[in-house]
Amino acid sequence: MLPHNFNELIDGAVAFLKGRSFKLLPDFPTGGEADCEQYNDGLRGGRIRVRAKLRKEDNKTLVVEELPYGVTTTSLIESILKANDKGKIKIKRVEDNTANEVEVMIHLANGVSPDRTIDALFAFTDCEVRIAPNACVIEDDRPVFLGVKDILKRSADRTRMLLGRELEIRLGELQEAWHFASLEKIFIEKRIYRDIEECETWDAILHAIHEGLKPHIKHLIRAVTDEDVTRLTEIRIKRISKFDSDKADQRIANMEGGN
Repeated sequence: MLPHNFNELIDGAVAFLKGRSFKLLPDFPTGGEADCEQYNDGLRGGRIRVRAKLRKEDNKTLVVEELPYGVTTTSLIESILKANDKGKIKIKRVEDNTANEVEVMIHLANGVSPDRTIDALFAFTDCEVRIAPNACVIEDDRPVFLGVKDILKRSADRTRMLLGRELEIRLGELQEAWHFASLEKIFIEKRIYRDIEECETWDAILHAIHEGLKPHIKHLIRAVTDEDVTRLTEIRIKRISKFDSDKADQRIANMEGGN
């Protein structure tokens, strides 16, 4: 699978999710120029012609400023020297000044046309290469050949599914936090903790709290469990004595707002 521009992939995914058509073409990090007329959405049988970016410095010097995808300065220079040895082009020497940016200087022999040399470089060296895409994924433990649009669609669907699951988990966490915060508020404001002062057994404590909560829990999103009641009994006296009803209301409101 060939590289593509990240922003274009995002735009394509958004278009797909909105039910709009979109088109994807490769975008090469090494630069150069590409003919994608026969790209065929990255399916087998497609072809892309990629060219280096050449600049005519003067009548005796050509400069390669960008490389075709998959070509290095070393492999490019080797292909130029090989073409020169075969008589396909005529050059004096090749000079590699590449640092942060590609710069391969091609010094021409006397009397050689730079324009004809450019044509010959594209024809006989790695200044032009052809790439055959062959996008393949594993599906149900088998290789499947897909176009890049189909791959992006499946990726977008999977991302949406994963985000949905994450939101469901987050919703569940907020609901549980809201549930207990509401129970805690009832437990403290209604002084239900006093109902257990005379209880002598754990079962009696559970029963007393359940009975004390019963008139106040119709608005809750789920039933109160023994585990909930056990957590209520673990609230420290210090927290009960400093309980602020307004702050508790604000905390619950924040949860309802998803914060």
